[in-house]
Amino acid sequence: MGVRLLVLVVLSVALMVVDARFALLKPVRSQMSLVLMQTYWITDLPQRLYQGVASQFGSRTELVAENEKLKTENLLLQGRMQKLAALTEQNVRLRELLNSSALVNEKVEVAELIGMDPNPFTHRIIINKGERDGVVLGQPVLDARGLMGQVVELMPYTSRVLLLTDTTHSIPVQVNRNGLRAIASGTGNPERLELRHVADTADIKEGDLLVSSGLGQRFPAGYPVATVKEVIHDSGQPFAIVRAVPTAALNRSRYLLLVFSDNRTPEERANDAAQAQEAEDKRNGTTPIIPATVPKPAPATPPATAPAVTAPVATPAKPAAHSARPVKPAATKPPAAAPAPATPAARATTRQREE
Repeated sequence: MGVRLLVLVVLSVALMVVDARFALLKPVRSQMSLVLMQTYWITDLPQRLYQGVASQFGSRTELVAENEKLKTENLLLQGRMQKLAALTEQNVRLRELLNSSALVNEKVEVAELIGMDPNPFTHRIIINKGERDGVVLGQPVLDARGLMGQVVELMPYTSRVLLLTDTTHSIPVQVNRNGLRAIASGTGNPERLELRHVADTADIKEGDLLVSSGLGQRFPAGYPVATVKEVIHDSGQPFAIVRAVPTAALNRSRYLLLVFSDNRTPEERANDAAQAQEAEDKRNGTTPIIPATVPKPAPATPPATAPAVTAPVATPAKPAAHSARPVKPAATKPPAAAPAPATPAARATTRQREE
């Protein structure tokens, strides 16, 4: 046993020395490496099989969890996109409302539609502004496109609005093209209004814009109401049939404007506008411009009036001076004419004086 071990040790040392010093054993080493590689692969196969199976099951579990997570995130993102789309539409509608409110002179306040009357034969809606917000009965309501109706019922925090298309509602209008006046009444159809008692020979045609005339003293004048869609002339009838489409989106608008009437006189409006403009100029730092521009026209008017006053004064003064000069010769003429009393009457008077 000891001899065999010694022989193997000597043989191993000899092979290492030969392999280190010479290249004779390289082919043998390469062949042995191939054999040993197969041996290593076979011996490592169970461990690799175990790791592969474990990784497969682990990867599937992770993939399933990751899939569920991605599905959840996808749903959340879709919900956010829907909310973003709704916010975008809301932003557009609010911008339209702001643009439309900039075109009106009255004070306005934004309201939101929160309910509709369930009765199919009445066209009424509920808004989120009420008596506590300053809303009054008969207050006009409009959207970004035109008039919608008026407030007919007040609650502390909500109000009920009667739409233009309700069968019990009428509004005085006029054709924007020529000022022709008429009455637009609701038909119960949210897409139609009718003009009452329009003469068959009236100058009205398809496409004419109808605006509020303000004659009813309920709606301010100049707001769009409807667009004429159809005009039917019947020779046997005294009145024409005129149908119009409301300009407001009565069944689609969600945000509305409450119009507060301005009872100020034109002079008060002008003064308030001037004061507001002056305050705005002060905030913008343009105060020196106003004094520079305002006094200039003021002195320009007095010089124009001063010559007009002094000119007539100077003109009469000259004739007065000229008239004074000819008066003196007129005063001297009587003595020159004094010798004329050489008449008998004059002589008699002189004799009597002498006696």
